[in-house]
Amino acid sequence: MFFNLPTSLTWARIVSIPLIVAVFYWPGLEQSTQNLVGTVLFVLFALTDWADGWLARRLNQTSAFGAFLDPVADKFLVCACLLVLVQLERADVFVALIIIGREIAISALREWMATIGAVRSVAVHVVGKLKTAVQMVAIAFLLYDATLLGLIDTRLWGTVLIWISAVLTVWSMVYYLQKALPEIRAKSR
Repeated sequence: MFFNLPTSLTWARIVSIPLIVAVFYWPGLEQSTQNLVGTVLFVLFALTDWADGWLARRLNQTSAFGAFLDPVADKFLVCACLLVLVQLERADVFVALIIIGREIAISALREWMATIGAVRSVAVHVVGKLKTAVQMVAIAFLLYDATLLGLIDTRLWGTVLIWISAVLTVWSMVYYLQKALPEIRAKSR
């Protein structure tokens, strides 16, 4: 379905992107306010990634359109926030290139696998889910960019986690390519 509750949450994630980005460019807002508001928005909308899937299964409202839109929304959200973090000099451009490049490559691979009828060989794997979880925490920490609860240096931990996320990104890409290679070879003959 084009519009049901789970799909509406996915659409909300897409609509949130200009809001999150705008917070960091709003004239007159103090940086600490930008960081707090941007982080809260990011976390709220990132949680819709879990909620939309759970609701779709729970309410029996899964759809091909929702299955298509969900990863697109995730990729847009992550890529937009990474670009903001690079511009704010809180994330290395090399990390952003790794993560964004992988997202483009795996999306293209999944599309190719769908055209040859082998999409199951590149289905979401636990490494991809772990990569996403680490990435979301890292981005939230880097957006916040302050000490959390008087204990956690979010810039330090965000930087460590974004690099771990980059390693997991490469690992998951290699995994998906290895799974797809036999199908690609078989269809190329």
